[in-house]
Amino acid sequence: MVYFVQGILGLSRLGVTYLYKDEFHLDPASVALLTSISAVPWVVKPLYGFLSDTVPILGYRRRSYLVICGVLGALSWAAMAAVVRSPVGAVAATVVGSLGTACSDVVVDSIVVERCRGHPQATAGSLQSLCWAAAALGGVASAYFSGSLVEAWGPRGVFGLTAVFPLIVSAAAALIDEQPVAAPKLKASADTRSAAAVLAGRLVAQLEALWGAINQRSILLPAAFVFLWQATPTAETAMFYFQTNALGFSPEFLGRVRLAGALASLAGVGVYNAALKEVPLRRMFLWTSILGAGLGLTQILLITGTNRALGLSNELFVLGDSVVLTVLGQVAFMPVLVLAARLCPEGVEATLFATLMSILNGGAFTGSALGSALTAALGVTADDFRLLWVLVAVCTLSSLLPLPLLWLVPDASGAEEAARVVDERAAAAEEHRL
Repeated sequence: MVYFVQGILGLSRLGVTYLYKDEFHLDPASVALLTSISAVPWVVKPLYGFLSDTVPILGYRRRSYLVICGVLGALSWAAMAAVVRSPVGAVAATVVGSLGTACSDVVVDSIVVERCRGHPQATAGSLQSLCWAAAALGGVASAYFSGSLVEAWGPRGVFGLTAVFPLIVSAAAALIDEQPVAAPKLKASADTRSAAAVLAGRLVAQLEALWGAINQRSILLPAAFVFLWQATPTAETAMFYFQTNALGFSPEFLGRVRLAGALASLAGVGVYNAALKEVPLRRMFLWTSILGAGLGLTQILLITGTNRALGLSNELFVLGDSVVLTVLGQVAFMPVLVLAARLCPEGVEATLFATLMSILNGGAFTGSALGSALTAALGVTADDFRLLWVLVAVCTLSSLLPLPLLWLVPDASGAEEAARVVDERAAAAEEHRL
């Protein structure tokens, strides 16, 4: 349910972009930068995982956090609908919304990780596929309505509707099978300092377990590759301006494109789960990167109008391009999730998985910021697209730059060995504390 809500929250994404573009009259580089800032809460996910693993609220390490996250999300989108009147206010509200979504993502990921530990790659892959299929279904539902709702209600009306969905996360907390965590028993004479010492001891123990997990090459090196793989610049915002201002695409049509992309994401999960979940990681990264770069360059055909000379309308070309690239991107992303889930030891599931995902999100944040800087450097604006083809070419080809570092990614046996070492270190740390 939580993954489904995360997918359906995409209902507001198109509205946010239109708000920046049409109401605040920002240029593509500024929108790309503000969008990346809104994603900052996803970069500090280890903090939420650390708190969830270490500091129960009202006796629960998962339920209570989900309730709080849902309320934060609802308040942020309600503010976007009724209060926000400036780009600064919009960024502040979307950051709060991202905080709620990112924290709930950490909590539910930790639950999934608890069920992945000790299972082979195929089983873990099936569970991860199920979770991301739920998110993709939510994405399909949001994409189906997003464009038409923006066109009919405007961005703020869509924000008001979006505010309802985070409350489902709060309600879903009641469905989690979680035993309450007993509070540490202190003697009657114990004072506040004793309670603080107990809490500090918990925090130190968690830090020791986390450091023992990540302080090994078998985790650090793959994490470095994933960061670099995600940190290449993107031209997504500039292409949005080109599609709306130069090609005249309506919000309704862009909603259809998002729907096609959401369905393609679901198909990508299915393809991976059915045929690719046992393919070595290095081979997956290599071929998806090469195919993605080749297909990504086809956007230049749209920018130059060559697609029309080939008998393909702009609309048909964009739909087909979105479907193919989304399937490929989802197939490439699934092995990262599986590897991360299988490396997490018991007791720090949320923290370590969140750390690995934050490295990935940090790479995406870096790529978005680099794309913003490159857009500004090339002079691509809301009505000047002369060098857009150069921007797309540079961004697409740069995705191949991390491939010489593929040796950093372990094969299947390397992943199993890393998982074994992580568990041994966690067990040793636990024995030492006892």
